[in-house]
Amino acid sequence: MDKKCFSGRWICAREFSDKRPLNLLHPEREAASGGEHDESLKNFHMIVRKYLFIEEIEKYDQIKIKLTADDYYKLYINGNFVGQGPAPGYYFAYYFNEFDIKPFLSSGQNEISLNVYYQGLVNRVWNSGDLRQGMVADVIADGELICATDSNWEYAVDHSYTGKRTIGYLTQYLEDIDSRIKPLVWQNAYEKETDHIFSEVPAKPVSVYEVFPMFKKKIINGGWFYDFGTEITAGLCINAIGKSGETLRILCGEECDAEGRVRYKMRCNCDCEEFWTLDDGNNHLDQYDYKAFRYAEIIPQDGDDIVITSVSAMVRHYPFDQKACTLISSDKVLESVFTICKNAVRYGSQEVFVDCPSREKGQYAGDMTITGASHLLLTGDASLLRKAIDNQVQSLQIAGGMLAVTPGSFMQEIADYSLQFPLHVWRYYLYTGDKSFLKEMVAPCDELLSHFGQFRRSDGLLEKVDDKWNLVDWPGNLRDGYDFPLTKPIGEGCHNVINAFYVGCVKLVEQIKREVGLPVHNEADQLIKAFNKAFFRADLGLYVDSDVSSHSSLHANCIPAFFELMPFGSEKGIADFLTQKGMCCGVYMSYFLLKGLAKLGRHDIVYNLITSTGKNSWYNMVHEGGTTCFEAWGKEQKPNTSLCHPWASAPIPVIIEDLVGLTVLSGTGTYQVEPKLPENLEQLELFIPLPQKRLHFTYSSGDYSIREL
Repeated sequence: MDKKCFSGRWICAREFSDKRPLNLLHPEREAASGGEHDESLKNFHMIVRKYLFIEEIEKYDQIKIKLTADDYYKLYINGNFVGQGPAPGYYFAYYFNEFDIKPFLSSGQNEISLNVYYQGLVNRVWNSGDLRQGMVADVIADGELICATDSNWEYAVDHSYTGKRTIGYLTQYLEDIDSRIKPLVWQNAYEKETDHIFSEVPAKPVSVYEVFPMFKKKIINGGWFYDFGTEITAGLCINAIGKSGETLRILCGEECDAEGRVRYKMRCNCDCEEFWTLDDGNNHLDQYDYKAFRYAEIIPQDGDDIVITSVSAMVRHYPFDQKACTLISSDKVLESVFTICKNAVRYGSQEVFVDCPSREKGQYAGDMTITGASHLLLTGDASLLRKAIDNQVQSLQIAGGMLAVTPGSFMQEIADYSLQFPLHVWRYYLYTGDKSFLKEMVAPCDELLSHFGQFRRSDGLLEKVDDKWNLVDWPGNLRDGYDFPLTKPIGEGCHNVINAFYVGCVKLVEQIKREVGLPVHNEADQLIKAFNKAFFRADLGLYVDSDVSSHSSLHANCIPAFFELMPFGSEKGIADFLTQKGMCCGVYMSYFLLKGLAKLGRHDIVYNLITSTGKNSWYNMVHEGGTTCFEAWGKEQKPNTSLCHPWASAPIPVIIEDLVGLTVLSGTGTYQVEPKLPENLEQLELFIPLPQKRLHFTYSSGDYSIREL
């Protein structure tokens, strides 16, 4: 990390120039020590401009801008959109971006302008609400600094964002916009010392591009209905002609109601109703924040003389080549399941892996186990997974044992999620071969295990891990009757799932140490014996939910199967049990179930579960109209279900790694394929991007081929 990353000065608005940062970072069970936040400083848009004279643009090979802002910026050169950012980050590990801006510049006078946004809410999205507002930038031409932020840059406050209503879990402000209000009062920016410490390399910015509705129709009251054809993550871009004071009502939703109108009161606790007040003549609206939606309605509120001249959506997500990973199959259920999972990962990968791009927009470590695996296999790009791992490591400075959602200013801790950290580290290493990174991660792994060590009893197992939520699965009604009271904080006793994750964590950390040549004490072997003694019932041939329980849940058996903790000879009984149980779990736990069944050799069952058309199935999401996979198996299974939730994308890594049978050999850059697909599957064609190469796999009735492209 680097404090001297920029030559420019940190600049901010006068309203923040004398504000000291609030300390919002703390373990979940402790209170924040920060002070009060002025409500008038929330939802604050600062327009920044600087005129840059370049005598001869042709003499430069490259002109780039390096910049960041707190919370966020959108950058324009001579009125043309260039890019946006930064990726969310803690102030002590803050991200920045770099853009080549020469294509946007010309000889003579140029205008650099930004819309710098400070939200002020404490949530899972940004590290906001701490009064750190402003930006910094350097403009560099062929290695020479030609412009940098200082008090000569001008700013004006944009008061046209009049919205006070929020949606989700204080996730964002609705954008009620009054186009009659112009940012007319320009003044010099204020220089301020900042405590930001910047990352050493720029973060990759999101891709931003325009899409148009696939269908539109006239509705009552002079309004229009728009269907973009699929769930997207975007803000609307609207051009309209009207008179001063006339208003448009803008509705967005993931689905339609029984009358075919947009269900803007979305299931996921987001009421996406916004109002745009027009000025005289031509008006342009480019929404700043993004929402998850498919449908939109735009309805004049003052008669029908408003003319809507164009409507589009500015889609945003992490760079994602749609053609990099494609699956075509004679099994159209398999194909449709793959497609909705792929779409959810695409739109759920922003500058972080969001749990959903609507209600929370936060990067949860448990969701990341699945989404990170899916994204890597769909794109061959490991950079977002690497950033997500870095975010988890950074959270060790805030809470022992890591936070569950990182970065973000909302403090939440989930024990099950923290213990999955080595899974992310190992996957990154497996596909990149970066052994120096793997070695760097040993210390965070040891720190993680040291934290959980305080809850060990005499046999080494954990009991009463009460500083974090013990989740098991979500929603709670899909825990298959798990026989342990999952109170917050957790009560007395020793239960299975948290210990299965703990033993698996120890086992994998030892594997990491062996891989980098460090000594290992073989503690995992003893913990596996203790785990089996506490939870495995020989008379049942199954695991039970706690050391005093006689109930065997799916969860108590699929996690030991996933980490291969089972006593020798018990595999068939556990496999039969999991087969009989089927999908009586949440979509999050389905990843561990499917992977566990594959390790038990039940690939036929894995295929059948992925292609099931039952109530608890991915195809049920397709049947219910989903274009991205849901938070739960169906819209009605959870009272606040998000219809774009990439934690349900388990079929992606399972199809590729377990059914197609792709195994990447650690640290070698080589791979092998051993398909476990049904022999009666007529046809499957799959393109698989890896960080170093792209593979083409074909399969037909038991015969297969694979080649490098």
